[in-house]
Amino acid sequence: MRVAELWRFPVKSLRGERLEVATLTEDGVAGDRIVHVRGRHNVLTARTRYRLLSLSGSTGPDGEPLIDGRPWNHPLSVAAIKDAAGPEAEPVRYTGPERFDVLPLLVATDGAIEELGHDGRRLRPNLVIGDVPGLAERDWPGRALRIGEAIIGVESLRGRCVMTTIDPDTGEQNLDVLRRINREFDGRVALNCWVVAPGRISLGDAVEVVEMELAQPRRGGWVTGVPYQPAILS
Repeated sequence: MRVAELWRFPVKSLRGERLEVATLTEDGVAGDRIVHVRGRHNVLTARTRYRLLSLSGSTGPDGEPLIDGRPWNHPLSVAAIKDAAGPEAEPVRYTGPERFDVLPLLVATDGAIEELGHDGRRLRPNLVIGDVPGLAERDWPGRALRIGEAIIGVESLRGRCVMTTIDPDTGEQNLDVLRRINREFDGRVALNCWVVAPGRISLGDAVEVVEMELAQPRRGGWVTGVPYQPAILS
């Protein structure tokens, strides 16, 4: 098996950027989801603001997130966020653990993507592991992935949401995608993961599934774990 794709999402719910090399830290891919969109009372995501997926997130030479090629806090970036998510929306830089939905890393496999039959970008993975037969990923929870010096713990299969129904290119919605995930995949595709041992990984690196005694990771996700604190939303 090998690393087939690497992705970073500098701005939560925006399109991500393909990488050739990534540094894995205890917070997942370095620079991932360090800006989110805040509304008056809560964090806004593409679950309810689909047009956020029409904007592109990337990383500038200084390591700061860009929105459609401009600094995330540039007036035109702020205007684009408001246009996509509503007049009360604004981009906010925040690096706490709550910014991840469940755990800091999402890993998908080419075998499961092929079985699903839709563009793997709908799953928004950080890593796509290639040369994986069929639905083999479903046997990986509780094990680990070794990629060079980096070790990734696999906690569980990821429950999927309405974001999978949005075409990553056209923005059109196809509810049958999520219906099929629920019907044929028990609502779960790809893997909730965390970084056990940090390291630098590259496209093409060999991936090995290993048995390893792992402590349970701290969940920081705002969906199933720790919500954003009120101070962050004010």
